[in-house]
Amino acid sequence: MSSRATAHVSRRAVVTGASTGIGAATVRLLRAHGWDVVATARRTERLTALADETGCQWVAADLQVAQDVERLAATVLADGPVDAVVNNAGGAIGLDPVAVGDPADWLTMYERNVLAALRVSQAFLPGMRERGGDLLFLTSVAAHDAYPGGGGYVAAKHAERIIANTLRQELVGEPVRVIEIAPGIVATEEFSLNRFGGDKAKADAVYAGIDPLTAEDIAECLVWALERPAHVNIDSMIVRPRAQATNTLVARR
Repeated sequence: MSSRATAHVSRRAVVTGASTGIGAATVRLLRAHGWDVVATARRTERLTALADETGCQWVAADLQVAQDVERLAATVLADGPVDAVVNNAGGAIGLDPVAVGDPADWLTMYERNVLAALRVSQAFLPGMRERGGDLLFLTSVAAHDAYPGGGGYVAAKHAERIIANTLRQELVGEPVRVIEIAPGIVATEEFSLNRFGGDKAKADAVYAGIDPLTAEDIAECLVWALERPAHVNIDSMIVRPRAQATNTLVARR
């Protein structure tokens, strides 16, 4: 398990959704802590730039495609075992009420947030069950409560959280830790911009009048959880900016 490794032994992690935001920040911090890291995402040019910056390895893959996940796992495991998998890939689409929500958008969010994490976890879990390892799921406060306009994303993140909660019970007694980190409002370059189809005004309004969390804030939580002693499991950590009390109660200046 990653937390059992001694100081002179490099630990190895796979980080999904690593081309931007929390994923990229996590790769940077893990590398700074001496981890060997394999970054994965769809955009080759961003992965190349991240590798040049941090010295990480990378594999381009679309986690919505089962064959890509199989290729990712085969490529990574050919170079040795993995101590931690950070299921960070995901994202939201739109802010439509349930009554008019597009089922195609809901399906895409389910694929990106739930099935991607499921496929990646299944691909690396056999080796972890043999030698130990950590499965970390980056969910959201949307996985713990609802909010108007968030139905599709809330449903997807609830489902992802249930994967973690169920695995923790199914694997009890085995040398695998299952960790969930659930951020609140985090200002990253693409999350809200993607959610609103590139509408920068709508994206900026999400963070207006508050000091939101940063990708680096959440990366620190992820790495801290992975580096706890082997007998310590951070089941679930909710992290919000001070100005956010719930999904809908936010104090803005």
